[in-house]
Amino acid sequence: MTDELKYILLGLVQGIAEFFPISSSGHTSLLSIIFKIAEKQPLLFMITVHFATTLSTIAVYRHKIMNIITETLIKKNPSQISFAIKLIISAVPVVIMGLLFKTHVNNLFSNSNHIVSYMLILTSLILLISKYAQKRDGQITYKAAILMGVAQSIAIVPGISRSGATITTALFCGVDRKKAAEFSFLMVLLPIFGMTFIEIIELSKINNLNLLPDELKGLLLAFISALLSGWIACKYMIIIVQKNHLNYFGYYCLTIGLVSLFFI
Repeated sequence: MTDELKYILLGLVQGIAEFFPISSSGHTSLLSIIFKIAEKQPLLFMITVHFATTLSTIAVYRHKIMNIITETLIKKNPSQISFAIKLIISAVPVVIMGLLFKTHVNNLFSNSNHIVSYMLILTSLILLISKYAQKRDGQITYKAAILMGVAQSIAIVPGISRSGATITTALFCGVDRKKAAEFSFLMVLLPIFGMTFIEIIELSKINNLNLLPDELKGLLLAFISALLSGWIACKYMIIIVQKNHLNYFGYYCLTIGLVSLFFI
């Protein structure tokens, strides 16, 4: 398999796994080890593909995002202002986690094969218990936003599904399934843009970055692949959450976690 195809496959997996609750960081970390690519700057690769899936989210929810901006800044709609505040609040825990434990997180991405395996098993347990959340039609409350933010901050560890952790948290807070999924996808936008900006600044200070043309090409292919697959996965994930099928992904994560633990 050529390196170009490997990068495309990694981007494809990232796009799907970012929205499906199977941990995008966990899968891309394991595949990077297996394919032996993106090893020189693994964090740069993660930033690239995560930014691609962020753009996928914006593409899918572009009308809702524009409505939030218009209703909040121009029309001063109280309900939309409240919703925007909840999005900001949900971003606080992951920002704190990133600032305080940034070095440790970078080390996790550099030495992550066994960590990913254990965390995928943990993700499977999170998804399996989601089956027991009672179906309710509640709104996103400030409490739910804070707890989802805490879940998102924990999911910074590779192998823990961000969408799985945040959606499951929302379901146990009594939030409507569709609203839980939508908020989970929207709440990641601010942290991703912020972290991407910071990491780009820090990467620009590295003297020995020296990416080869083939590596740059690979990053571009992965970016495009993640963007397109993420757009499709984001649309289908809403349906999956509404049908309460998250537990099936739990069995998948358990299998992948055990296999990778013993064979990678």
